[in-house]
Amino acid sequence: MPEITWRKSSYSTQGDGSSCVEIASIPGGGVALRESDDPDTVLATTPARLRALLDAVKAGAFDHLAAP
Repeated sequence: MPEITWRKSSYSTQGDGSSCVEIASIPGGGVALRESDDPDTVLATTPARLRALLDAVKAGAFDHLAAP
């Protein structure tokens, strides 16, 4: 994957021991996601599919998967 600029949420803590999801725009209009603790594993998707996932999370579609 070409060199890209990763961004993380302003809600994430800074420094060692902080883990968060990072996001970047990639060539061709895609979006890349990675976990800061495992930066070599990258998931690529489209903006529309990422929006659908975020909308589903906000709507509670995955709440049943959360630990009690």
